[in-house]
Amino acid sequence: MKYMSVLIVVDDVAKSRYFYETILGQKVEVDFGENIGFVGGFAIHKKTSFNQLLKNKNIISGSNAFELYFEDDNLELIERKVKEEKVEFIHGIVEQPWKQKVMRFYDYDKNIIEVGERLEHLTYRLSEAGNSIDEISKLTSIPKQNVDYLIKKYMVEKQKD
Repeated sequence: MKYMSVLIVVDDVAKSRYFYETILGQKVEVDFGENIGFVGGFAIHKKTSFNQLLKNKNIISGSNAFELYFEDDNLELIERKVKEEKVEFIHGIVEQPWKQKVMRFYDYDKNIIEVGERLEHLTYRLSEAGNSIDEISKLTSIPKQNVDYLIKKYMVEKQKD
């Protein structure tokens, strides 16, 4: 068996597509009208259509039982774009106990969205703040060899920009 995708149920496919495509920068892989799949393995499905597939079982929005997780190194820009959409924030940018910066908010259908900085950015940011590889490893619980690799990877990416 092969895992394929996460599917979330939405009231308005066009509005949700706009949110994920325009605001969060996701790319549409397939569009079946009532069901849209995005590159990376998640899909949105129109609630009324999906409800029929479930033989009219109750669909509960906003249960806070799961989240979609995305990464971006420019959290401040994403936060501004999302605030302009007037969606409900769970919290703005905060630092997790392992030092990664993240924010959480709801999409239009009360699904939790988390956007966090990449580990490459996190380790580089901590090294630029004067932390040694050993210190970064202790702060983040990332093994030392991975910390060194992530910092170097980020520096190579930064040079390409």
